[in-house]
Amino acid sequence: MAKIILFGAPGSGKGTLASRIVEVESNIVHISTGDIFRENISKKTPLGLKAKGFTDKGELVPDELVIDMVRERMEREDVKENGFILDGFPRTLPQAQKLGEFASADVVLLLDVPKDILLKRILGRYSCPNCGQIYNKWLNKPKKEDICDKCGKKMEITQRADDNEETVKRRIEVYEENSAPILKFYEDLGLLKRVDSINTLELSGQEIKRLISPVK
Repeated sequence: MAKIILFGAPGSGKGTLASRIVEVESNIVHISTGDIFRENISKKTPLGLKAKGFTDKGELVPDELVIDMVRERMEREDVKENGFILDGFPRTLPQAQKLGEFASADVVLLLDVPKDILLKRILGRYSCPNCGQIYNKWLNKPKKEDICDKCGKKMEITQRADDNEETVKRRIEVYEENSAPILKFYEDLGLLKRVDSINTLELSGQEIKRLISPVK
């Protein structure tokens, strides 16, 4: 049973690597903080209603509330029985410290990607408006320019409003500012493992298993 934290800048490929790990370890639970937020808000849980109060005003959700939502998800039986991939949490040092009180990780995978590739990945990505399939105008084009490979329908390029160069560069800067103390925290615990995240889709099952094995 693997217990994994994925850590990396926007565009580093955390979701892609998580999908590869799930292919190899099919029972492991992929926990995305974005999914946790959406679930709590859509179900109007007490935690979700509190979080919505902040997001509706464009404010950051406080650490304490984020931690409470993650803790609730981590305490469910599927996680206890099958392990987890934690994606998008922790994002601050207090979150990392608090996480250790209710969940222990075997390994923290830091996804290393050069900044120029991060920019290409984010600025070039777009999605099919019909089915949501993700493409990249530089790195991953559909076989036919205006036809989706997945659903076969004609599509126009639609990009996220916040995927512009100024915003993306600022998001990467914020990540770098916040990540240094967290990475030192996990390095001091002997849990940090650096991963070349340029070609994670090409990793074999055995390579994935070696990657997620506990740091010795």
